Amino acid sequence: MSTFESPLPFRVSAVASSGISTPWTASSASMAEVLPVVVPPEFGGSATGYSPEDLYALALENCFIATFKVFAEKSKLTFESLQVSAVLWVDTMASGALGMARIEMNIDLSGPSNSDLAHRVIDKTTRGCMILNSVITEKIFNVSVH
Repeated sequence: MSTFESPLPFRVSAVASSGISTPWTASSASMAEVLPVVVPPEFGGSATGYSPEDLYALALENCFIATFKVFAEKSKLTFESLQVSAVLWVDTMASGALGMARIEMNIDLSGPSNSDLAHRVIDKTTRGCMILNSVITEKIFNVSVH
């Protein structure tokens, strides 16, 4: 495992033109591919790309997976498959503004080398994921290990 010094920058950029239904592109300095991004249909846009809400949910979900993989490797836990699906709920927050109120993640871990260790690694992951720790969104984890 590699170590790093902080702060650690991650650079991203986006380019957009006018029009609520006109997609724009977003990219990361570390990747050549660009992502099509849109205002979602729920807010008057189109369904021809990823919405910021999709990207937010994907960031939370994939941070969980990345963190789990790191902790599993360090714990010498092997597994056949980790499947995570999530639902992000946009709702009125306590402040009265719309926000990413809640995410419910369904975590399905198949074939762990040690079931008790798998549960401990999942618990550590829910507490140790940097992006999950950085948001006020309520987090619900439904876990299945088999």
